[in-house]
Amino acid sequence: MRTYLDHNATTPLRPEARTVMLAAMDEVGNPSSVHAEGRAAKAVIEKARGQVAALVGCTRGQVIFTSSATEAAALAVAQKARHGGRFAALPTEHDCLRVWTDLDLPSLFDRNGCFDKAGFAALTDAPALLAVSAANSETGVMLPGGSVAAPVTPEQTIICDITQIAGKVPIRFAETNPAYAILSAHKLGGPKGVGAFINFTSEDPEPILRGGGQEMNRRSGTENVIGIAGFGAAAEAAAGDVAAGRWEEIAELRNILENSLEAHEKKTIFVGKDSLRLPNTSCIIADGWKGETQVMQMDLAGFAISAGSACSSGKVKASTVLRAMGFGESEASCAIRVSLGLETTRDDVLRFADAWLAKRDRHEQRAA
Repeated sequence: MRTYLDHNATTPLRPEARTVMLAAMDEVGNPSSVHAEGRAAKAVIEKARGQVAALVGCTRGQVIFTSSATEAAALAVAQKARHGGRFAALPTEHDCLRVWTDLDLPSLFDRNGCFDKAGFAALTDAPALLAVSAANSETGVMLPGGSVAAPVTPEQTIICDITQIAGKVPIRFAETNPAYAILSAHKLGGPKGVGAFINFTSEDPEPILRGGGQEMNRRSGTENVIGIAGFGAAAEAAAGDVAAGRWEEIAELRNILENSLEAHEKKTIFVGKDSLRLPNTSCIIADGWKGETQVMQMDLAGFAISAGSACSSGKVKASTVLRAMGFGESEASCAIRVSLGLETTRDDVLRFADAWLAKRDRHEQRAA
């Protein structure tokens, strides 16, 4: 029996998304066409736009569909010229944002993932456009108070990565004012290959894909009607799960998992345990036991977990996120991420705990 515990990497397709995607496959029209078939395809897109907007808490016109959160990130960074010309991503951000950084920022996080806003404000070479994640994909640590993208100084314009919190916790923009946000369908039960760029500014973004002028002339290319339909349905279902408090039940399972491990293995570190975290995420450090080894051994035992961000998989190196939080090279290379989903059960987490502890004991016996 296989048990999937890697939901921060990607999620199973929701039944609601599958249903509308199958229906959208019968829409033969190009959404740019003015005939009935084209208008029907366009209507599918516009319905999904409204569903994503409702999840995020923005207007329909602020949602621009892309091929991924990575493309949305590139589109957001492309706006840097109108925001002072220099962009930077915090050291804990996803590679799709850090790859564009114009300057290297110092580590401003402690081992709980708490950000030193005062330290950032004291920088003499701060960027005008800054990328901030509402929740870190590896550790699950969220911004304080659950707020999204609080500007660290009045001079900062914010790109907020809401990929991990969308569909897990309420998104609160009321206290803050990000300029842009990015998210992905497959992180909340939608299909892979669809993302969204949210433009909170009053200006049209400078496009990075030019051509037919689709997506209100902000992202050219014939729209992925089938994928967008699934994104919309998944967003609507995910919003319902948040409202119903279903993720609070998952947080209880996460706590059961950590308590079960901690009771038998006192040296285990649970990163960010004292901080506000995503309800489903546990980043576990077992010093002396390489993360990639843990992943392989647990895979053989029937459990799918991760040693870090899935988009960086295959790179055997210490987590840059944990290094930025002050963990040493050895600790950072011995971390795994267990991320639960709505279908995860108490039995799943207890079986995982038993299997992990057994593998841990065997590893220590061999190392002795």
